[in-house]
Amino acid sequence: MENALRIVYIGNSTEAITALRAEKRISLTLQGNVLAAENYLQSGQVPDAILCEMTISGGDGLAMHEWVRKRRDLDSICFLLLDTVFNQEVYKESVSKQVDDFYLIPLPPLEGLVNRILFLREYRKKLKPVEPELSRDITYTMPTSKRLFDLIVAFGGMVVLSPLLLIVSVAILLESKGSVLYVTKRLGSGGRIFDYLKFRTMREGVDSDATKRSAQRNSGYSGTQKMEIDFEKPCPRCSQLRPGTACSTLMHFQHDSICEYWYSVQAREIEKNGTINIKNENDPYITNVGRFLRKTGIEKLPQLINVLKGDMSIVGNRPLQLYEAERFSMGEMARRFLAPAGMTGLYQIELRNKDGNMSAAERIMLDVAYSDHFIGNNYSFWYDFNLLLRSFSVK
Repeated sequence: MENALRIVYIGNSTEAITALRAEKRISLTLQGNVLAAENYLQSGQVPDAILCEMTISGGDGLAMHEWVRKRRDLDSICFLLLDTVFNQEVYKESVSKQVDDFYLIPLPPLEGLVNRILFLREYRKKLKPVEPELSRDITYTMPTSKRLFDLIVAFGGMVVLSPLLLIVSVAILLESKGSVLYVTKRLGSGGRIFDYLKFRTMREGVDSDATKRSAQRNSGYSGTQKMEIDFEKPCPRCSQLRPGTACSTLMHFQHDSICEYWYSVQAREIEKNGTINIKNENDPYITNVGRFLRKTGIEKLPQLINVLKGDMSIVGNRPLQLYEAERFSMGEMARRFLAPAGMTGLYQIELRNKDGNMSAAERIMLDVAYSDHFIGNNYSFWYDFNLLLRSFSVK
């Protein structure tokens, strides 16, 4: 096929090879061992992707990845590591060496795998070679015009919206016990950790089975309704890793996140029953007030305090969660820290345009694109102002 994805498969898994050969959008080239693969790649062949088993004749998948990345003529090729069982140490090493993705055999539905390779192919083409030591020198200086704009908007917003903030605070306290604010740690410019503020939108203490059953009864939720992606149920692979580490790329759905592996496992099971539904706003643990705050975006207004403190900006990158830092704080991706964390920005706008569905890698790519405006004298106040206007006009 003329436009087929050119994939080099290194390994001998009959199950994986058979599945890939059945996909019409893939042109598959097989290499059974390290030597054969190296000879093929050095002959001038540049495929779209390399799928490499962890255990191969003549070496292993991680060593093969290292060999590919040392060659500049091959660095644009996305590299996916495959294994038959999940090994915590192998996975952690693949993350530390920035392998593009990690999959288990049998492979997930090929529709998702093909789309993943298509995205990684375009993403790697946009990467520029960056020496590893440069990532340690990432620094951010807030432009004076940007800081003045932040102070004016944040202070003015706090004053004008103070009656609304008071009403919302009282409403939260009247509906459910707990604090008014939800505070969590996030990473901002330069990788600095700060307290990220939002209005609390969920009930506290929902861990008890009695509370869960009560919430389900009150919401009309029952086990006989159509099955849903369960964002609260822990991924068995992620559970074997240290806290805050994901076994595969995170997928973001509005207010929830789930690793791609656990999403695909649940999706396959749900597809057997004919339906699939993303559970978020109908979560029985979200309060009535919280549901309104999420829908209107009012839940984010306490971030004006973060802006006044200098932790965030009105326009910037999405504040990074701590568990993502290990994957996105080195090399090219570390450039995202050249820009401040923001209440709105390029990522948030594109996320809404895509109905809330975007992978973590896509988000980081948008973060890097925005951060490039802070290199040298590239910053433009009017670019920020345009993004702010777009954030209000997005459907």
